[in-house]
Amino acid sequence: MDARSIDGLLFWFPAFVFSTTVHEAAHAWSALKGGDPTAYHGGQVSLSPLPHIRREPIGMLVLPLLTAATNGWAIGWASAPFDPVWAAQHPRRAGLMAAAGPVANALLALAAWAAIKGGMAAGAFVPSEYMSAASLVVPAAGQAAGFVAFAAKALSVMLSLNTLLAVFNLLPVPPLDGSAVVDLVAPIGYARMLRRLGPAGSFLGLLVAWKVFPFVVAPVLRFVAATI
Repeated sequence: MDARSIDGLLFWFPAFVFSTTVHEAAHAWSALKGGDPTAYHGGQVSLSPLPHIRREPIGMLVLPLLTAATNGWAIGWASAPFDPVWAAQHPRRAGLMAAAGPVANALLALAAWAAIKGGMAAGAFVPSEYMSAASLVVPAAGQAAGFVAFAAKALSVMLSLNTLLAVFNLLPVPPLDGSAVVDLVAPIGYARMLRRLGPAGSFLGLLVAWKVFPFVVAPVLRFVAATI
């Protein structure tokens, strides 16, 4: 097992599971507050990854482990159940439910950014000369290599991953959260129209997102690096 695979399993996989768990728990909590207890009854209003893994074992466990071990970064999916009748009757509430997941990722990214800035102020971290998603900062000269290096990489991964998750999930195509979030700003019924497309619309949306997102990754990471 090479260094990239070790980094994937040690940093990216735990960060993915934690970040996705928070994302889905935020969806479930927002739905409950909006009047839909479906995810609550399914156990998804929880920061334990177990109910989310039980619901989506392939997307939450198998694929992230596989991609972490082979590519050095983790990718997967998860979901929180909701009542489509409730969503159709209360599109604004459904939009807030959809927005809760990306907002949770944005807050995690903000927390990681604040920890990085705190580490820099304390003299523990410096910006990386060779910026990447896993090395936005590195240990400052004279710092002990062990814990500080681990913290620098872990916080870099958390900041990069959660920023990308927030941006990716806000793309306004099904089945991503952005396709429902637009009901908060667009005429009522846009998300309902997209949902009527069914599996074909979801497949088309994922294809569009897959093609578009690679063009977004580098600018997003450059922006993040510029704020450090």
